[in-house]
This record gives sequence, structure tokens and C-alpha cells, in this order.
Amino acid sequence: WNDLERFSSNVLCFGLITQGQVHFVKSELLGLTTKMFLKVDVETGKIYFKKSKDGPEDKYFVHNKILQLVKSQKVAKLVIMVETEKEKTLRKEFVFDDTKKREGFCQLLQQMKNKHSDKPEPDMITVFVGTWNMGNASPPHNIASWFQCKGQGKTRDDTADHIPHDIYVFGTQEDPLGEKEWIDTLKSALRGTTNISFKQVTTQTLWNIRIVVLAKPEHENRISHIFSDSVKTGIANALGNKGAVGVSFMFNGTSFGFVNSHLTSGSEKKIRRNQNYVSILRFLNLGDKKLNPFDITHRFTHLFWFGDLNYRIELPSTEAESIVTKIKQQQYQELLCRDQLTIEKGEEKVFLHYDEEEITFAPTYRFERDTRERYAYTKAKATGTKYNLPSWCDRVLRKSYPLVHVFCQSYGCTNDIMTSDHSPVFSTFEVGVASQFVSKHDPSRVSQGGIKFMNCVATLMTKSKTKFFLEYHSSCLEKFVKSSEGENQDHSDGSIKVRFGNQLVPIISDPEYLLDQHILLCVKSTDCDESYGEGCVALRAAESSYTEFHITLTHHGERTGTLAGGVQLRTSEGKQTENLPVCLPVCLSVCLPVCFCMLSSSSEGGKPAEMFDNPLYGSMVKGGVPRGAKDQPDPQRSKDQLTPPDPIFSFTKPSDQDPDRPPVPTPRNRSYTCSETKPPSSITTASASAPLHPQTYTKNPVKPSRSEGGMVQTTNRPHLPMKSRPGQADITPTKPKDYRDSSELLSKLRPPTRPLQPLPKEGKSNDLYHASSLSSHIMQASCL
Repeated sequence: WNDLERFSSNVLCFGLITQGQVHFVKSELLGLTTKMFLKVDVETGKIYFKKSKDGPEDKYFVHNKILQLVKSQKVAKLVIMVETEKEKTLRKEFVFDDTKKREGFCQLLQQMKNKHSDKPEPDMITVFVGTWNMGNASPPHNIASWFQCKGQGKTRDDTADHIPHDIYVFGTQEDPLGEKEWIDTLKSALRGTTNISFKQVTTQTLWNIRIVVLAKPEHENRISHIFSDSVKTGIANALGNKGAVGVSFMFNGTSFGFVNSHLTSGSEKKIRRNQNYVSILRFLNLGDKKLNPFDITHRFTHLFWFGDLNYRIELPSTEAESIVTKIKQQQYQELLCRDQLTIEKGEEKVFLHYDEEEITFAPTYRFERDTRERYAYTKAKATGTKYNLPSWCDRVLRKSYPLVHVFCQSYGCTNDIMTSDHSPVFSTFEVGVASQFVSKHDPSRVSQGGIKFMNCVATLMTKSKTKFFLEYHSSCLEKFVKSSEGENQDHSDGSIKVRFGNQLVPIISDPEYLLDQHILLCVKSTDCDESYGEGCVALRAAESSYTEFHITLTHHGERTGTLAGGVQLRTSEGKQTENLPVCLPVCLSVCLPVCFCMLSSSSEGGKPAEMFDNPLYGSMVKGGVPRGAKDQPDPQRSKDQLTPPDPIFSFTKPSDQDPDRPPVPTPRNRSYTCSETKPPSSITTASASAPLHPQTYTKNPVKPSRSEGGMVQTTNRPHLPMKSRPGQADITPTKPKDYRDSSELLSKLRPPTRPLQPLPKEGKSNDLYHASSLSSHIMQASCL
């Protein structure tokens, strides 16, 4: 069972299944519903399927036969992929009343995985991102230097030639090959150097622009929620000779986005290239479709944008020979000062808040074919001689959530692939990834923590007289939260200042969980629900006390204002509840079976609820669109009142940690493919009295880097995910929560909440948990 925690939803929450009855949709055609019970035996590592609570255990699956759990992003549905006879895959769908109940079940399964698995989940992977304009010419027979990162610039050590990356993303432009031919070429080349048959995750093609994603076979069941799309930016935005292709997916609990673009060519057309960027940003449809206020720069934990961006060195054509001389002398910095992308990015006209590793390699365009010794910077045309000065057209940029672990290991270009007038560019990144969070506290305790935003002031570059409110989106919230109407104040420079404040209730108040979460904020108009700016705040910045933050608000890639304020966390030891049986520790120690009731999903009309294509498993069923709910602002909060920092809204750091000392990287759980490269491991069986601890490896620490998020209190080194720290239980950051459907905004009905049933009386089974039923006429669940 090394692939249990393939959780691909950003609606995680904590809590055991409450009592009640839920139905399992057995026949979608007839529209009939029957009860189905699942019994999870942690000690033996089995899941039993039962038709009645007290009936026989009709069917069971051993822990290592459970391949994948996929959490729907639209409803509280859990798809369990299990392996049956003859290595066939079977999908079983269940829907809970809410995400808290689903999360309680997933945490129990994760505990079973921790107990029985000898293969811990990786909390760090490496990602290769490469871009190459092939110049409409077939590639050479050997392209190994590209994905081995050999050539100029920041390159890998020769000893790492045969160490594979976990994920390979190849972007090509002017690609003359067919899709299948190119994918076979890449797979064959990788197999020749790594001896691994990589799996195709997905591919997307727009004319001759293509992106291919390959992954190690061991990650097959860790990847889900795969989307792909393309945008044309050619003549009249109707031709696909220029444009972009993109893909997105979840790796366990971390979201990734990749965009390969080919922008308008010509030294004089940088403004048109900037417009191409904005068009792609607005219309490329990737990731969770319910994050309507946020463009792709805010939808993913990590977004990589690469391709032939076609930005040139802005010098007169008479300087061509001087440019070539400086390239031979490796005086790159003098030329990079005139690089259009560097200039436009510095002026915040394009790729706002994107990072790029330092360029230490020669310009990758425009070479004479079949040699890398000469630049062909002149081209005879009917209208005269056209100059294409040597330039860094081919680039790789990235944007990540603040305070997440990401480190660029290499960035350069090859020397020996010469069939095109462009050289292939490579880059590799070490990226922290999240897995299913499992609390080490008593799961019978109710979350009582809070996230308090205080004294928030949004400065908007607009003269609009409308009123504004804040929307908060996060995976640590049950649903997105709307603030009450802000208080406007005109500013002398023509901008508007709006004051806000809000308290959010997280689904899990465990500090280890909260510190890896992010809050997406959106300032919206009360008149038309239009966004005036979006930003992201990392809760890790508030680790020790009330912390001030100052972030830039952007919309469609442009700066629209700022948001400043304070954030404070409050965690609680939890309060005993009468509605939740306290028996999970008993189940772990004396092997009592624990039952959960779930509901298999179906939307109105007997159609299955929408799921997501995963080519690693084949297509999932697509169907109806769920209904959402209109969230009302908090009536108890006064818009005129701003609260000072609350001393109880904090939790302290461990006493043995110096608050002024930056965190030191700790050994990580790596991803391994071959058994001989994996260090020996063993999983210690946990009992009720001893919380589970993650397995660690004694590997050399790595030097990471951290995406900056505008926080006032930051350190000069990135914090690693908490699960890697010795002596602490697994916790996982998750993808920001998607709360709304792409086709409808704040106009949907939410199913009523069912009351909880009391505890079973003494003498009856206390090890049975149920998920409350959903009637068929409200089965299309809300888009939070």
C-alpha cells in the first residue's frame, strides 16, 4: 500500500464520521439507493464492505490493494481505486455529508497506511522543466544532454547523470513530429539513461506547440485532477502558430501548473508579447474551475511558465558584432541589462512576482544550424535584411505560494543539440510536496482554533465609489468566507483605502497543520462581484505571535493595490464533544473494527457526479454540475470595529528553538524507484498511547530556497514542511480550496445540515461511525 495518500482535493478537514445513515448508490440507471457500510480494521489492515451494519463482511480489500484515494474538488466525494484479480482496477465512489466527515475517514486510512506500509510518502521531489524551439527540424538521435542538464550555465554534477527526476515536463515549439512519435522519442531517451519506463501523465498540443509530462511509475497513483488547455495568440488571436499550452495536476496534496508558450517574434514587438502574456493568463483554463476570482498565478502551489518567450536584447542592429564579442568573453551581465524580459519584468509590466534563476549561459538564439560556434543574426528577406540579434529567447520562470520549499538545482542550455537555430534549455527544481495530514491529538476533540485577520487595509488603485468586501479561500476552511462590507476612505493620490477585519474558523486547529496553510484573499465589489485584486498570505509567518503582513494585490497580471494588516492564530486543546464517540485509541490498541458509512455519489437525473480524467487509470465518469450555496457575510461583525491583537490568539514555539535563528534543513523522505537505491526502512507499529512519527532518512541536508510572499516577518531560509521534522507526526499542506463553480457565482443552494444523532447506548457497538444521508434531490453538492 505505498500509494494510499493520493488525495487530490483542497477541501480537507478534520473530524470523525458522525452518527447517521447514508446510502450507497448501487444502480444509477434505476435511481435506487441502498445502504453500504465500510469497516476499517486498522490492526489487520483491511477494509470491509458490508450491506448492513450487523451483517456479514461480504467483501474486503487488504491495505496494499488500495491504489489511490481521489478527493473530488466539487463535492465531499471520495473515489477509492482498488486492485482486483488479474491486476484490474476497480473504482468505488462514496460521498459524505461534508468534507469534515470525509477527512476523518481519510485520516483513519492514513493511520492504517502508516502502520503497515514500508514505503513512506515522499515530502520532496525533483522536477525537470525543459523548453526547446525545434525549428521545424527533426531532433538528433541523442538528446540525453537535455534532460541530463549538461552544457552551459548552472548544471548538474556528472555523478548525477543516471539519477532520474520524479517528473519530467518537456515544452517544444515549432515541433515537426507527431504527438506519439515525440512521446516515444522522449520515453526511449529516458529509458536509455535511467533504465526506467516513465509513465505518460498527459500531453497537450496547439499546432506546433506541445507540452508532455512524464512521471516515474511509482508516482502513477499520486497524480490526479489532471487538466490541460491551450490559448491562441496568433493573428487576431485566431491562429495557433503563437500561443500557449498548459497542464495542471495534483501530486498528493500539492498542486502544480505548467505553461509552455510561444510568444510573438520580432525585436520591436515586446508590447505585443506583453499582451500575449496577459491573454494567456486570462484565458488558459487550468486547475480548479471554482477559483473564479483567481487567475492561474494563484491557483497552484507551484506554477512554471516556460517556452520561447521571444524577448530580445534591446540594442541597435549595428551592435551585433559587439554583442557576439561580449558573448565570447562571457560578459553576460552587460547584455542582460538590455534584455527586454528583464526590463519589462522589472517595470512590473509582465510576469509580476515570477522568479527566474540567474542566467549564466550564452544566448540560445539565433545560431547557425549544425553548429554552436556562430550566431546567424542576419536574415535576407524580400523587404531587406532582417536582424535577429543573439538573445535569451528561451526561458523558464516560476511562481510559488509564499514560504513553500522550492530550490532551483540547475538552469542552463545544451551545447551538442544543433538541429535547430535554438539551443534546448533545461532547469530542475527540488520541490516540497504535501501528503495526507494525520493529527497526533485525540480525534474526538473538536477544532476550536481560529485565524484572525485584524486591521486589514486594502489600498486600491481605483476611483470607483462602490463598496468592497474580502473573500477568503483556503483548504483549511470548510468553505470560502465573505467579510462584511468594508469602510471606504478616499486617499489624496486618487486611490481608495478600505478597512476590513475577520475571524476564520479552520477545520483543523492543530498548529502543525495550520502553519503549512495559505489563505487566498480577493477584494471584490458588492455591486457586480468583480475582483479588484487578489493575493496570498502564508500562515507560517504567524508561527509565534501576531504578525503583520503586506502583500501586493494583482488582477490579470497587473498590480492593482496592496493589502496590509495583521494575522494571528489561535489553537485550542480541543473540547470534548458529546456527539463523537471516543474510541479511536481503543481501536488501535485492542483491534476493534471501526465502521464508517458513506454515500456513493450521483447527481440529478441519475447521472454520476463529475470526476476528472486521469490517463494513468483511464477516464473517470463525467456528469452533472453540482449546486453551490450563497454565503452570507457574518452579521455579528461590525464594519466599524477593528479589534487590536488578541493575546490568546497565539501559540508559542517550542522552548528549545531560538526564535532569531533561521530553521535548519532536515533530512527528507526522497522518492526512490529502484530498491537498491533506497535505504533500509521499517515502520514502527503505533499504539494508542504513542502517536505515529514519520520515518526519516539520514541523507545530507539540501540548500533550499523559498518563494517570497511579502510577509514582514520572514527568515533567510525556507521552512521545510513540518512532517520532515523528527519527533513530530505527519502533517500536510494542501492545495487552496476551490469553492465555486466556473459557470455560476454565489447563486447556488446548499443542502440543509442534518442534526447529529446521539451516542449509541452502552452495550451497543461504539465502533460504528456513519455519514449523514444526502437525499437524491439535493445530491448535486455545493461548490463551496
